[in-house]
Amino acid sequence: MGDLTGQATAGAAAERPRGRLRVVLGMAPGVGKTVRMLAEGRAERDAGRDVVIGLLETHGRADTAAAAAGLELVARRMVSYRGTELEEMDLPAVLARAPELCLIDELAHTNAPGLEHAKRYEDVEEVLAAGIDVLSTLNVQHLESLNDQVAELSGVRVRETVPDAVLAAADEVVVVDLTPEELLERLRAGKVYPAARIESALGNFFRVENLTALREVALRQVAEEVGQRRIAAAGGGMRAELLDAAAGQAVGERLLVLVQPQPSTQRLVRRAWRSAQRLGAELDLLWVRPPGALDAEHERSLTALMQLASMLGAHFVVEESDTLVETVVAVARRRHSTYILMGRPRPARGLARLHTPLPLRLMELLPGVDVRIVADRGRREERGER
Repeated sequence: MGDLTGQATAGAAAERPRGRLRVVLGMAPGVGKTVRMLAEGRAERDAGRDVVIGLLETHGRADTAAAAAGLELVARRMVSYRGTELEEMDLPAVLARAPELCLIDELAHTNAPGLEHAKRYEDVEEVLAAGIDVLSTLNVQHLESLNDQVAELSGVRVRETVPDAVLAAADEVVVVDLTPEELLERLRAGKVYPAARIESALGNFFRVENLTALREVALRQVAEEVGQRRIAAAGGGMRAELLDAAAGQAVGERLLVLVQPQPSTQRLVRRAWRSAQRLGAELDLLWVRPPGALDAEHERSLTALMQLASMLGAHFVVEESDTLVETVVAVARRRHSTYILMGRPRPARGLARLHTPLPLRLMELLPGVDVRIVADRGRREERGER
């Protein structure tokens, strides 16, 4: 009898519809994302829903701890790593508890090695697949495509990122909007960091100009998310890559980015992805690989580039050839590209100066395709240009 009951329970769980994801987005630490998450969780509980906290990070903030009072909390599990005991979310316990709504803080967190998933957003995906709604938090600088832009604005390179597709797949995104002046007031009052860290924070990340720029990025991100959702709704969910059966041409835009296995290319790819999102377009990355073996440094750069493409949901195409222009033209025609993006070409030397530059060759051979050279803003700022 017990076995039959267990089978019935498992069957009910399998039929449970996928959970809904709501993300509270902010421009920086301390704006109140976690407090907002807890307030919404409390409101849901008061409305009669079964709500638990799967993971909460208070960072020692008294107002955050107070906001969690009275909400059920799933205890963390201890994980040993290199002789250190780490606390992580207990994913199996959350799934076993099976609430209607689970609050899971800090979506971009990297888990300790050896757990079910490397990243917390992957934990969240499993919770959603189990039919449990999730309410989570995220700072805009943790979005993969904004990594370079935020580093340029703030001087701080964020190491923990999430694919933009995670935010795009959320059923609802709520932005916690705080003016830079209000956030600095909270910082000076000790509501963000301990007293010993306040002066350092004020002189580095928490400068007014940085916070102003990050606030604009956060608001723009939400505006773009809303715009993309409206486009998707208006188009009945059709993808930009669908082809017109009669004409054999792409419906909408498709971007083709010329890449090289070197670290600087990642900046180009992120900027191209942002452009693709604004256009509602598919993104292809093309590396025309010269014949021959790669050295270890280029192999590492290639692996990193392919991982970035996977995170952003771009299509990575490799064509081995020693005829660059002809290969690019063939791929652009085959994939129905409407834009070609590339980094700034190196200055030609010697006899190469007599040849037609690559952008002009492509414009001649692909008259219906826009060719765009993407500026390297990082190099511009290193030279002191504004």
